[in-house]
Amino acid sequence: MPAKPKTLGRGKWLRLVKDGTWEYVERLKTTAVAVIVAVTEDREMLFVEQYRKPVNSVCIELPAGLAGDVAGEEDESLLTAARREFYEETGYRAKSMVALTAGPPSAGLSSEVVTFVRAEGLRKQGSGGGDDTEDILVHLVPLRRVRQWLQSKEDEGAMIDPKVWAGLFFAMK
Repeated sequence: MPAKPKTLGRGKWLRLVKDGTWEYVERLKTTAVAVIVAVTEDREMLFVEQYRKPVNSVCIELPAGLAGDVAGEEDESLLTAARREFYEETGYRAKSMVALTAGPPSAGLSSEVVTFVRAEGLRKQGSGGGDDTEDILVHLVPLRRVRQWLQSKEDEGAMIDPKVWAGLFFAMK
């Protein structure tokens, strides 16, 4: 019988685990992660920009969020969380959310699995920017100019989340 994983450390949101020779991180108080691919009718893609302390840099990302991390909403579905987080971060609502694919973004470091979700039928209804713990800038970029725009952000010192490139694959439907 395999040994039970050992907790090496625990914080409010994360747990460091040792399982045999592996050490990795698990998220607490969440059931899933949604990464949202959103393109407007005018063929503009939505991106978010925010400072990320672990890498000490501004990062360009796709809108994303956790399911099950809100007190009283622990059973929240992935698509419900995607709708909530998408509006909170961007100020847009989507007529529909469609799950596309799921997988681990860093299988050697974390047990986290993300699901790419396509937001369809977009309507601007709020300012976005995240909740009171976040400082998110929203960018609407024409698909034909995304590569140049990302290069300019990188030239300014921003880091580009690799999930952006995967999202572009889904945006080119």
